[in-house]
Amino acid sequence: MTLESVKPEAPEAPQLRNPPLAGGGIPGLGHGWKLARDPLGFLAQLRDHGDIVRLKLGPKTMYAVTTPALTGELALSPDYEIGGPLWESLEGLLGKHGVATANGPTHRRQRRTIQPAFRLDIIPEYGPIMEEEARAFAARWQPGEIIDCTSESFRVAVRIAARCLLRGHYMDERAERLSIALTTVFRGMYRRMVIPAGPLYRLPLPANRKFDRALADLHLLVDEIVAERRASGQKPDDLLTALLEAKDDNGDPITEQEIHDQVVAILTPGSETIASTIMWLLQVLTEHPEHAAKVCAEVESVTGDRTVAFDDVRKLSHTNNVVVEAMRLRPAVWILTRRAVTETELGGYRIPAGADIVYSPYAIQRDPRSYAEHLEFDPDRWLPERSKDLPKYAMRPFSLGNRKCPSDHFSMAQLTLITATVAAKWRFEQVSESSDATRVGITLRPHRLLLKAIPR
Repeated sequence: MTLESVKPEAPEAPQLRNPPLAGGGIPGLGHGWKLARDPLGFLAQLRDHGDIVRLKLGPKTMYAVTTPALTGELALSPDYEIGGPLWESLEGLLGKHGVATANGPTHRRQRRTIQPAFRLDIIPEYGPIMEEEARAFAARWQPGEIIDCTSESFRVAVRIAARCLLRGHYMDERAERLSIALTTVFRGMYRRMVIPAGPLYRLPLPANRKFDRALADLHLLVDEIVAERRASGQKPDDLLTALLEAKDDNGDPITEQEIHDQVVAILTPGSETIASTIMWLLQVLTEHPEHAAKVCAEVESVTGDRTVAFDDVRKLSHTNNVVVEAMRLRPAVWILTRRAVTETELGGYRIPAGADIVYSPYAIQRDPRSYAEHLEFDPDRWLPERSKDLPKYAMRPFSLGNRKCPSDHFSMAQLTLITATVAAKWRFEQVSESSDATRVGITLRPHRLLLKAIPR
């Protein structure tokens, strides 16, 4: 035997660790009780225990990711897909055939179908509708009138989505139905996510019956929209026409169920998140009158004595920063889950195949390790000279990678335009019956925001 024939043994791969287990679990429920009782506070303190922490939800083990860098790695890695308790709870609303819940080739095909509606060169075509709805939103109120911000915010969000993407006439009455139903459905789905007591949710209890009625009304609303379009025989150049003419991977028309689920995915979660963000923006304009006045002054400097227009949005830099800062502190989408496709490594820890992973944009975006004065409302932190020092992935309100929300530019345009239009016309005061406490469901929104409108 020659020396050359003796091969050194390959070094052993480093042994991956299991993440630490978060404290405070309750036998049987694990950490589900804390997630149900104080989810925002619970998730915000997890980073103190590690970059990745194990949680118990009933008998299941979940992995909570707590740092910006690892949430970016999670979102961009092909080792993780849409899955976990959030998406399982949402399937009752979104179905299994829509772009929000699909994975793999089906998801890629569906994104190709809807993506043209959100191209940057298409969005200006929606400008006149956004302008009209923003002006109508601000013009509906009378001086001294008490505004129910929940119903008003849903109304404008649904009207813009329906008129831009579905070319529908499903305005006030359906927007009101959507608001009422989604409040019930999203809170019920959150309970089902954090406390996995499946059989109990099928019992004919009042809360379960209320949830089932609300969910049925949502699906009925979507069926009405699709049937109305088919009966009209019209084929406007919009997203609903694209869905009705879409083909599957075999070249056949997509199923009625997929059309239904896609419309649900377009109309309901989008309206819920946009409406919740509008509510928080109205709360911000009330709580921070100095920034509301600065938005008003910026609008006047850009527009003179005319009303604000879609083409002005790019020039309203402070207004845009107010929107982004409101989304940082009060993100409508505050919790997300993924599922490991294969056994893998994340942050030096072993993640088993099939494991569910959770992370919280709310916690990431309020982390004092990333943000100075992390709980202060400071739109100027988004000035270029300051924002460049933020950690990568510390603020991704529309996610990233192949799950990035395709409507990000569409959403930002309407939010900036609505904020500018409202702040230029009104200032607000909360009334005694109002509560801007955070209401936690699948999304975050103010509990019951009631404002008095005062002309500028």
